[in-house]
Formats: sequence, C-alpha cells, structure tokens
Amino acid sequence: MNNGGASLKSPRKAKAAQPSSARGSSPPPRPGPKTITIHDVARHAGVGSMTVSRVIRGAGNVSAAMREKVEASVRALNYQVNVAARATRSRSAAARVGVLYSNPSASYLSEIMVGGLEQSSRLASHLILERCEGLAGQKQAVKRLLAAGVDGVILPPPLCDSRQTINMLRAEGVTVLALATARPMIDVSSVRIDDFEGALAMTRHLIALGHRDIAFIKGDPQHTPTELRYEGFLAGMSEAGLTVRPEWVAQGLFTYRSGLAAAEKLFEARLRPSAIFASNDDMAAAALAVAHGRQIAVPRDLTICGFDDTAVATTVWPEVTTIHQPIAEMGRAAVRLIVEEIRTRKTGGDPAPVHHLLPFTLMDRASSGPAPP
Repeated sequence: MNNGGASLKSPRKAKAAQPSSARGSSPPPRPGPKTITIHDVARHAGVGSMTVSRVIRGAGNVSAAMREKVEASVRALNYQVNVAARATRSRSAAARVGVLYSNPSASYLSEIMVGGLEQSSRLASHLILERCEGLAGQKQAVKRLLAAGVDGVILPPPLCDSRQTINMLRAEGVTVLALATARPMIDVSSVRIDDFEGALAMTRHLIALGHRDIAFIKGDPQHTPTELRYEGFLAGMSEAGLTVRPEWVAQGLFTYRSGLAAAEKLFEARLRPSAIFASNDDMAAAALAVAHGRQIAVPRDLTICGFDDTAVATTVWPEVTTIHQPIAEMGRAAVRLIVEEIRTRKTGGDPAPVHHLLPFTLMDRASSGPAPP
C-alpha cells in the first residue's frame, strides 16, 4: 500500500542520501550586496528622484540645504558607482543625448535616427532613445533619461512644441533642442524647414498643372507644421484667385489610418476634386489606396501629393509627388548643434540659441499629372 513517496525509499537509500552534508559541503552562497540606485538615495533623503538627479548632475537650481541632505544620503548609502560614472562623463568630451519622441510615424522617426546616429558616431557622443505617451508618460520618460545621465534632449514633433516638456527638462539642467518645429521658440535651439513655403510651392505646382479643384488633408492639430502647411495651401489658392470648398478640407492626424478616413470623406463629397494635397506622405499613401479601391486612376483622373518625402512615398505605386524634407540631415544637424551647446555649457559658457533652417525640395513623381479635361 502506498503511504507516500517517502515510505517507498529503502533504509539503504535514505542513509545514502545523508553523507553529502556529513562530508562538509559548503552552504549555498549568500546574495551579494544590493546595487544602490538613485531611487534608493531619494527614499533615504526623503526627496524626489529628480532632486537627487539635479544634485548628482551639479545643476544650480538646488538649495544648499537640500544639496547637503542628498549628498549625506549618497555618502551613507555608498552611492559610488553612479557618482563616479557621472564624473567620468563630465571630464570627457562625450555627450549623452536623449531623443524623446511620441511621433506615430515610424518612417519619420527612422530617418531622424539614421542622421542622428551618424552624427553621434562622428562626435563620439551617445544617443539614447525614449518613447512616451501622454503627460504621465513624458514624466516617466524624462526620469529614465535623467537616470541615464543625459546632458541634452532632442524633441521631435509634437513634443518640440511642448513648453511644459521643455521646462521639465530645463528644470533638471538639461539642454534642449526642438526638431522640426514650425514655430521655433526664441529661447530654444531648433532645426527645421519652412513648412509654409513648402506647402505654397506644392500648391503652385498643382495650379501650374491646371488643377483648380484641389482638396487638402490636414495633419494633427497638436503639431505646429499642420497649421503652417494649411496656411501655405490657402495662400497658394488665394494668390491664384481660387476658392477652397469647405467639403474639400478633411482632418487627419498624420497617420495612415486617419488618411483613409479623410480620403473617404473627400470622395463622398458631391463634387470630386481633381487633386488631393495631403499634409504628409502616410496620409497621401492612404488616399492613393482609397483611390485604387474606387477604381480611380492616378494620375489620369486624380492627382495625389504629400509632404516630407519619407520612405513610404517611393514604396507605393505610383510613387508620390511630395515636398522633400531633409529629415536625416535635420537629425545630423540637431545632434551637432546640441552637442556643441552641451560642450560649451560644460566649459562654463552660456551659448545663445541657434535656429537652423534647411532647404526643402519639390519631388515631382508619378502620382501627379495635368488636370483632367
């Protein structure tokens, strides 16, 4: 009868199982000492992690009493590794640059990173990528970047226009650069193109092809380029004496899915436009897909154009006429400028903000053609 696993063992086997301890085998090793983190220091000092980061980074906006309190906790907990790492970074020319993004366009972000990583390698600096969503996400991402010891942060759209995010970073003594903002702030360095002039050039191009019935798909209202691209379109229509029909203006969000919904809305209007100008290439590609689904020939029956010249513009058929924004070069310029600013600050300088404007190019491809008769 089975009374349990232990009762099935023979006395010989049970006895054989004992000698291992009798031979004096060593006990299992004790776990090593816990690695002290910035959060441990914060709890010990009774302050926030960002305050500890400011003290460790040497930021000036910390009271003497608070600094002494944090430094006492650093000594008490023997927080040597992080302090030593920070000292090594400050002595070297290498800068640690974060890229904080929430842009939904993967192709746009990848172009920025291609240029940014190339320039970062040339300058022997380090690039750290962090994604965030919403205000709570921004705060957590900023904390992670600060814990990583960044000296500066590049903000692509739409965070490039967020004064709250910029102030949050600056409060920690971090250098900030706005990338692809349409309305640069006077006190923040920026890299951009002229979105108004780019949209105006595309509108003039369509009018030169004979188009008079031109629709427009707007981008995300949170992005400043959205506003200027629409203003450029309106200016081009106005100078040609053309009317913009309200039903031919559709709201998008710079995403492919929003472009599908916007294009469907335009095609459901009583009169169909002869051309659609989308505020970016993802939405232009979506409009092209809707046109294919409705058996509308592009560009024979309908011209479609976009903005940015991301990879999607040349991976759809027909390839999309668009405004080339030199995104990779903008990424290179952003890293170069922010590293220069970081190094100037490290040597005690107070650099003035730099606003770098790059040229755009109209790429005339197969998706645009003369207005149908």
